[in-house]
Amino acid sequence: MEKYQAITACVFLHKDGKLFVAKRADTKKFLPGKFELIGGHIDFGETLEKGLEREIMEELKIDIIIENPYHAFTYISENGNKHSIEIDYFARMKNPNQEITLNPEDHSDYRWIDADEVDEYFEDGDAEKIAVQKGFQMLKDN
Repeated sequence: MEKYQAITACVFLHKDGKLFVAKRADTKKFLPGKFELIGGHIDFGETLEKGLEREIMEELKIDIIIENPYHAFTYISENGNKHSIEIDYFARMKNPNQEITLNPEDHSDYRWIDADEVDEYFEDGDAEKIAVQKGFQMLKDN
């Protein structure tokens, strides 16, 4: 099988000091049932910001305000054939009272979590856990 790279962008969607995390649908091939930052693959020719806006609309049916990128990392998935580069951004909802509607093909549940709940949703060694911890620290410092 051919090896390839993919660019993904995700958001540290925050409100009132809490982070939005969503549980991947059990039907997903890669990491089913895992809580994660939301986002997805950037299409060819798409900017990171436009791709994020599209992905969040597809997954949650909400409009977001994208803030600054704050973290990046890479990981290998799909039987070692796909090398993903993930860029994480801070983001807020355009309207904090928007109703979130999960796309069931993508996610089965969601939570707004505090910094002290990170260990309940992310395992040690998970690269995204580092991104989440860094995001909470940066929010606290600002």
